[in-house]
Amino acid sequence: MNTKKILTFFLLAPLAGLLVNPAQAGNLKAGKDKAAACTACHEIDGSSQRPDAPHIGGQVEGYLYEQLSYYRNGRRKHPVMSIVAQDLSDQDIEDLAAWFSGIKVTRTPPE
Repeated sequence: MNTKKILTFFLLAPLAGLLVNPAQAGNLKAGKDKAAACTACHEIDGSSQRPDAPHIGGQVEGYLYEQLSYYRNGRRKHPVMSIVAQDLSDQDIEDLAAWFSGIKVTRTPPE
């Protein structure tokens, strides 16, 4: 593999997870209801206050869908998420991804 191909791969590979499958039809209301189980680590708005849980509110829907799918199928492993995700249906994952991606995040840089 030449340098140009390697560089192209590393520049474009992260974008693959950002693409949303048009077949995904997550339901915000259902996602909010299902997200209640996520609040212990991620809070209802996805803004975790725990050092061992990432902020997931406002993330790209396709990325959230992909990562939850990876936890469910074992491609990505985590002591808690691997267990939680194994019982999620495709629709559950779509709804959760819709809910957490729908959260608007604002940032205020320090002065």
